[in-house]
Amino acid sequence: MSNNVATQKRTVAASTKKEGLSVQDLILVAVLIAAGAVLKLTVSSFLSFAGMKPNFMIAMYCLAIILTRPKMLQSVVIGLLVGLVSQLPMLNATPLMNIASEMLGALVCGLLVTAFVKVAADNKAFQNVAAPAIITFLSTVVSGYTFALIVGVAVAHLSPIAVFGVYAVMVFGTATMNAVLVAILTPVLRVVLKR
Repeated sequence: MSNNVATQKRTVAASTKKEGLSVQDLILVAVLIAAGAVLKLTVSSFLSFAGMKPNFMIAMYCLAIILTRPKMLQSVVIGLLVGLVSQLPMLNATPLMNIASEMLGALVCGLLVTAFVKVAADNKAFQNVAAPAIITFLSTVVSGYTFALIVGVAVAHLSPIAVFGVYAVMVFGTATMNAVLVAILTPVLRVVLKR
């Protein structure tokens, strides 16, 4: 007697929705935050121009969020971690001021990453260069002006409107430097990390 066993092809539906940061993502975030701190301590002073210099901490958390695409709460936590790392005396002359600014900057970064992925998912050139530059520029502006408002109003007793004028060159100059840096690094790291 021969038994005929009918075989059926089994298919497994792969979930395309990301469920959070993987271990590799967490390692990448940690390495980029550490790199941002080291670069801020060492290279940042050499690249200073007219009171502006790249803020490598902001640039690196933007790069981390762009590469890992975390959920919104995870983006805020990345900003919180950067704000806490920024409290090291060598990295910060104004204690506690960076925590709120980095959390808001990271939130904006996370929102923009999510929006740009939905709007231009198929446009690789945009996703690799233009989007990272725009995202980093706007995130740096939000972070920079949040920091400037806290310091300007609470410490220097300036009016909020005066803060926008007084800090405009510094905030927009730093945002431009960060945007260029992240636009250069994003496609390179995507190739290296195969993302």
